[in-house]
Amino acid sequence: MPFSLIPDRLFDAYDQITPELLHAHGVTLLLSDLDFTLAEKKPRRPPQALRDWLAEMENGGIRVMIVSNNRSGQRVNEFCADLGIDYQGHAGKPSTRGLEAAMARVGADRAHTAMLGDKLLTDMLAANRAGVLPLMVEPVGGAVTAWQKVLHALQAPFKAVCRRKMAR
Repeated sequence: MPFSLIPDRLFDAYDQITPELLHAHGVTLLLSDLDFTLAEKKPRRPPQALRDWLAEMENGGIRVMIVSNNRSGQRVNEFCADLGIDYQGHAGKPSTRGLEAAMARVGADRAHTAMLGDKLLTDMLAANRAGVLPLMVEPVGGAVTAWQKVLHALQAPFKAVCRRKMAR
């Protein structure tokens, strides 16, 4: 299992990721973090833009599944039920166990799976350790708390490496 915090690709927002982009990488299963990746942390109902994007993914042959470290599954469970998508809770990222459990549930392998997230120390590390394509987005709603601002500032050098790699 490689230890790397570097994402393969970096996006401003999840809606920049298309079925065509994922298919170009051989991906048919997109695992995704929820909080700050697809939606802000507090809303209990998904926004229409997220519903539209998920419909685009489904119509393009991409299955999306939430993989979350959330301690209380109630909000995530309600959110995912409202969207009609599967959810793997208590993922323990950066452990690979949540990603592996999600892939096993749908019969997918590493070569056809990507992980989308907003944090290097959980999402990208788990993706790299699991051997799936690591895709990163800037946090929805931006870094709000002091801790989030520090955390995202610490991520800047790793994002810069990714940007240089993407520019080649």
